[in-house]
Amino acid sequence: MVDAPKYHRRSIRMKGYDYSMEGAYFVTITTFQRKCLFSEVVNGEIRLSSYGLIAHEQWNRLQKRFPPSEFTTFVIMPNHMHGIIHLVRGAGQVSKMGHEKIPSLRPYSDHNVTPGSLGAIVKAYKASVTYRINAIRGYTNPPVWQRNYYEHIIRNEREYKQITDYIEANPATWIEDRFYVPGII
Repeated sequence: MVDAPKYHRRSIRMKGYDYSMEGAYFVTITTFQRKCLFSEVVNGEIRLSSYGLIAHEQWNRLQKRFPPSEFTTFVIMPNHMHGIIHLVRGAGQVSKMGHEKIPSLRPYSDHNVTPGSLGAIVKAYKASVTYRINAIRGYTNPPVWQRNYYEHIIRNEREYKQITDYIEANPATWIEDRFYVPGII
């Protein structure tokens, strides 16, 4: 008897890279079908919906769940969020740099994660937001999040500053954003 071929999702992570390494990572997590669940942008300012308040609160709670890692600059946009995660192993100074030769932004699948890794943190964040939103809306379909997320390994201080500026300016440039969809659904 011949076994039917099994579907294996190709990993879109950087081959051989350890996503539990100390360093700074820029993540973008998008809602399912880019639905505007979290906020609206009015005159360049974010106005969070009840679901957006949950997403905001859960990001702030990550610090307690994953010490000593740090969760700094972030923004909850209508249909996605951006944030910077500093993975730190043990006590001491956070390492923002050290990834000079690493490629840029790439999608990442959130299955088979190492505890304490970037994937584990994003998975926990998505799960906690989803759990609370589903408790309010009383159903689990459609999903809150798309399956994957984007990560970018921040390689130096200049790049760190550019990404921080991008996150902070994102509400003011929402109408030009590639994720732009008018209104809350």
